[in-house]
Amino acid sequence: MSDPLVMVVRQTGDVRIHTFVASFAYGNIANATHIIETRNQLVLVDGQFLVPYARAFRDYADSLGKPIERLYLSHRHPDHWFGVGAAFGDVPVHALPETMSFIQEHGEASRSDHWKLGDLVPDRIVVPKQAVGPGTETIDGVRYLFDRVTETEIDFHLTIRLPDLGVYFTQDLVYSGTHLYLTQHMGHWIQVLQGMLLSDYDLFMPGHGLPADKNEVARNIEYLSAARQAIGDGLTGDAFKGFMLQRYPERKCPGIFDIYLPRLFGGASDY
Repeated sequence: MSDPLVMVVRQTGDVRIHTFVASFAYGNIANATHIIETRNQLVLVDGQFLVPYARAFRDYADSLGKPIERLYLSHRHPDHWFGVGAAFGDVPVHALPETMSFIQEHGEASRSDHWKLGDLVPDRIVVPKQAVGPGTETIDGVRYLFDRVTETEIDFHLTIRLPDLGVYFTQDLVYSGTHLYLTQHMGHWIQVLQGMLLSDYDLFMPGHGLPADKNEVARNIEYLSAARQAIGDGLTGDAFKGFMLQRYPERKCPGIFDIYLPRLFGGASDY
């Protein structure tokens, strides 16, 4: 496995924001997970996908020398929650009720579906036990704003904002420098991203790729708009993939096309 990218991306007083990004190479999709480090503790966002990266993310968190107070899980796609079973089984996990229910009902089947990955897949799942919904909470002196976003990259998605730091944990609402996982809800997704452009936030923490600014949010809007137009023009399957690869040669992680194309055009259930 290639080494992850690990960095501190913002420090304001006692608060440091860390990001941990899995490799862009060898078929990986650059999963990004994050740490909010405050004076007394750590709050984590998502848990990585493959076991080695999940354990490396845990090792990095432990190296900071503070207890992990909780982990927020953004949504039900397994590349964000598989790692919880591999490295964070002892940490309180918070998620939207819909995400909790999905993992409870379908988590083991999802894990089994990835058998081809062998020992890169965790040997157990962890179902989040703490429900979170829209609202405000102060944790170790930092104000958090939570929101439940529907029908974008996924049916239910948790976002986290730190308004006093200008940091917006978008996870899979923003793909930074990588190809996007597309769904039938690109129109509404564009509207959500347009709201980000009008917000006071300047640092966007994605679910894939490196921390981003509003320029990358705008590029995501353009990408989604181009994809919608291509589909409207009748492109499907490999023709659609070829068009998007040619139009966006700078974007990494093309393997994601093979994950979502059967679902976008073939009617297969979401993973």
